[in-house]
Amino acid sequence: MKKIFLSFIALLSLQNITSQNGTKPLQLKQIVNGEFSQKSVGEMRSLPDGIHYTAMNPARTMIIKYAYKTGEPVDTLFNVKKARECSFDKFDGYEINSTEHRILLWKDTESIYRRSTLAQYYDYDVRRNMVSKLTENETKQTAPLFSPDGRMCAFVVDNNIWIKKFDYNTEIQITKDGAVNQLLNGTTDWVYEEEFGTTRLMSWSEDSKILAYVKTDESQVPTFCMQMFEHRVDPTLACFKYPYAGQTNSTVSVHAYNLESKDTKALNVPLDEDGYIPQIKFTKNPEQLAVMTLNRDQNKFQMYYVNPKSAVSKMVLQETSDTYIDSENLYTIEFYDDCFTYVSEKDGWSHVYLYSPTGVLLRQATKGKWDVTRLIGYDPKLKTVYYEAADKHAFRRSVMKTDAKGVTTTLSPKEGMNSAEFSANFMYYVNKFSNVNTPLEVTLYDAKAKPVRVLQDNEELKAKLAQYRYPTKEFIKISTASGQELNAWMIKPLNFDPNTKYPVLMTQYSGPNSQQVLDRYGFDWDYYLGSNGYVVVCVDGRGTGARGESFRKCTYMKLGLLEATDQVEAAQALGKMSFVDESRMAIWGWSFGGYNTLMSLTIGEGTFKTGMAVAPVTDWRFYDSVYTERFMRTPKQNEDGYNITSPLKRASELQGNLLLVHGTADDNVHYLNTLEYAEALVQANKQFDMQIYTDKNHSIYGGNTRFHLYTRLYNFLQDKL
Repeated sequence: MKKIFLSFIALLSLQNITSQNGTKPLQLKQIVNGEFSQKSVGEMRSLPDGIHYTAMNPARTMIIKYAYKTGEPVDTLFNVKKARECSFDKFDGYEINSTEHRILLWKDTESIYRRSTLAQYYDYDVRRNMVSKLTENETKQTAPLFSPDGRMCAFVVDNNIWIKKFDYNTEIQITKDGAVNQLLNGTTDWVYEEEFGTTRLMSWSEDSKILAYVKTDESQVPTFCMQMFEHRVDPTLACFKYPYAGQTNSTVSVHAYNLESKDTKALNVPLDEDGYIPQIKFTKNPEQLAVMTLNRDQNKFQMYYVNPKSAVSKMVLQETSDTYIDSENLYTIEFYDDCFTYVSEKDGWSHVYLYSPTGVLLRQATKGKWDVTRLIGYDPKLKTVYYEAADKHAFRRSVMKTDAKGVTTTLSPKEGMNSAEFSANFMYYVNKFSNVNTPLEVTLYDAKAKPVRVLQDNEELKAKLAQYRYPTKEFIKISTASGQELNAWMIKPLNFDPNTKYPVLMTQYSGPNSQQVLDRYGFDWDYYLGSNGYVVVCVDGRGTGARGESFRKCTYMKLGLLEATDQVEAAQALGKMSFVDESRMAIWGWSFGGYNTLMSLTIGEGTFKTGMAVAPVTDWRFYDSVYTERFMRTPKQNEDGYNITSPLKRASELQGNLLLVHGTADDNVHYLNTLEYAEALVQANKQFDMQIYTDKNHSIYGGNTRFHLYTRLYNFLQDKL
């Protein structure tokens, strides 16, 4: 057996951080209500010239143009009080076309699912100072998309695509077969939105003559319904298509509408019947539509160029994996005149690659045993790639650039979490920085990485924090019995005494490519627990991000088993410490973290006395096809994997006190998970506690809900530990 030990990271900025010197005690409600949340800056949307940006005013009545260099307003692009025939007094958002002659405005926004929305859209003609409805349709619209020449806008109404021609103030209907829970044109179904992060599958050709779109047939996908009680004696049903693992998926096809000939052509894209098309995008060549496909197992990615007139396709990029392709990498493909970008894990780490327009590899732009965590962009003039990376530590991020000669420059001056947004021509960038001790600092820099001005320093929050007494985080590494060295952070109690035994709460999410151990500011209830005598520890186990492909994907086909093992063994390592009471250890988490809590209580052989699982998956057969099969394949392909990772199948092995929490209107992790697990515990004669939130979704919020939830969690810990 390998020796179990803890080692503290010897980093100057993190050595033995002492508790704050304020006098006020923390209150749970303050934290839950966000009183210690950091402020950021509003949206700064770059204009094409790269020296100006736009933003809405706080009242959402104007769109103002600012100069990056000075931060001073130089023009008002829209004002509800001055625009002609404007029927509203405020708006929710806007989009400016390529010529800056038209602005799309929207109001009365309502959510469909997590990302998708419906709204009433308006067209603002800048030159005429005139507002008009985008469409005569009374039904709200979704997924609007300006044409590259700015003279048209495609949008969707009731699952059908329309095009508005601004020059003639006319609109045409492109599709007529759209139907609820049957056929979608240009938009995506629930599982595409949730797991591929996309709500629109339309693309204009560069010459604005062709609109390509994906048609989604979800008619054969099983329908899921959940009751919405809403203080009624006769609950309504919210029904939508939701494929569980192994069930029938939507089928997809690609089509192109030609505005000159007014005909629609089905495009010949090689695709398995149950394959995916997460993205389509025209290249700079109007005769090349890039169609990105994944097979159902998601271990083969192929990109085709399809001629929208002849419908002929040609494969230009392909990548296969022994495990799975990270679908997020498909969204790093951007087309330029001389190349296109793509992030791949082909050398074992996430790095940026540049390909010729025909798909020939030009060069690997970034290299090293570290991960690029976000591709920001590519400057074709300087042939320079801009990106964020975990280049020094997995729990930190740097903003960097690499030029054509391979010379790499770090643009973020401080160590911690850095993220940047650049102006259109890379003349300026806004860097957002924080670490565990420093709330968000937002600074504007010029192209030479010279600071121009500070946009937000959160000095007011810093002054407020100085009034309170609370513990702070220390970063540690934990070596487990399985030989894993894991990144973690620890909060020790106020007035810490190394000779006193303290209870421990382990907090975690643990999902694939996630990270909770990050050097960033965040004031959660962990500080309240530390202020009330708990040691709080967070461990990123196997499967989490920024440590290379093999660490990320070693959980393949057994999702949850190694993740739970790492939490159990990390707790056992902590239990060897002089100030930890190994008989009073708890674990909790939300969503995947809730699932991993159940798994840890199941395989831990009593390591954890208590667990709290919020909105947990209880069997991967009860979760959606795209996510689950990416990591597990189908139940038919991997029955043993599904069984050994199922808390439901292992309910009789549960040890410790358990609190189950779920919202009845959870469209993501269905309430079914908790109901089935509760019944399995009953039949196994396992006692447990349960907290249900009526009509609440996966986030469980609204009114007093969050405070009630965290009070319930805290009281459960107090009672059971």
